[in-house]
Amino acid sequence: MARFDDLLGSAEGCDEVAAFELAMCYASGAAGAPVDLVQAHRWFNVAAAWGNADALPWRSEIADEMSRVEVAEAQRLARTTLAHARRAA
Repeated sequence: MARFDDLLGSAEGCDEVAAFELAMCYASGAAGAPVDLVQAHRWFNVAAAWGNADALPWRSEIADEMSRVEVAEAQRLARTTLAHARRAA
């Protein structure tokens, strides 16, 4: 798996595979990422929006472990990420 910083840069550059892998890192603590379900949900949302079908079931599974407030925060972050990506394109 790619290094965390590399994944983050690629995901922020609209790479849907990197967004999915970044979400997996946040979900599991892999590649030096902290376990952060809000960030995992955020990046699963972003990966799904960019066409990664594998992200949808993972997003749902993560959501089952989160509070409503955490899911809402993850969704807000995903919207911000997607809006920023549209402006940059």
